[in-house]
Amino acid sequence: MSTRVRETLDGVFAAVAATREDTAALLAAPAADGRAPASAGLAALRPGLHDRLARHELVSGIGFVAAPGLLADVPAWLEWWQRGPDGAVRPLLLDLDPEHSAYSDYTHWDWYALPRETGRRAVAGPYVDYLCSDEYGLTLSEPVLADGRFVGVAAADVYLRHFEAAVLPVLQELPVPARLVNARGRVAASTDPAHLAGSLTKGPDFAAVLTGAPDAGPESVHRHGELRLTPCAGTPLVLVTPDR
Repeated sequence: MSTRVRETLDGVFAAVAATREDTAALLAAPAADGRAPASAGLAALRPGLHDRLARHELVSGIGFVAAPGLLADVPAWLEWWQRGPDGAVRPLLLDLDPEHSAYSDYTHWDWYALPRETGRRAVAGPYVDYLCSDEYGLTLSEPVLADGRFVGVAAADVYLRHFEAAVLPVLQELPVPARLVNARGRVAASTDPAHLAGSLTKGPDFAAVLTGAPDAGPESVHRHGELRLTPCAGTPLVLVTPDR
């Protein structure tokens, strides 16, 4: 079960990891010269981002989100590209001026905060992505480090309808209601009518389950009251089922 969920996300996380590696390498050059990087330099990421959008059908958007203050010429920056309804690849153009934009501080959103706080990759959502698409979706992200210092996140968006189409058949094979939740307890997919996608599962410390056994297999089972919590091997998601 957990292996099949992991396989669904493997391609997306591979795209995120490649973006992380490209970004870290790109930022290493100005750091070695004692210079602060600039937003224009991030344009070198674009061929790789475009290629990943073309090759990974689950990925609807991908890029690097800089830590505030990282770049010399702007206070914040998203080097972000997405595939439109017509299939065309286009940049996300945002006003990040804190005096005019509600999106200027993105550091509190889970797709940014979770990798920064944990040092691990994360799945954020489902949530309505007002920033990029106005669609219900997930964002998969990883921290980007330069000389051991957090400098932002590499991330990719996945429409929830595409993720659910891929994993619901797997959940439906289980003999009990089941749901997949992220580190915050947000439901990413579910066959349990009492816990729909997007709802919040309260009670268990899912982050601790994931941190304690990030690469554990299906045998690594945790229990919380009447719930059975199984980390999905290799992914930041937990399978939640009744403990019976």
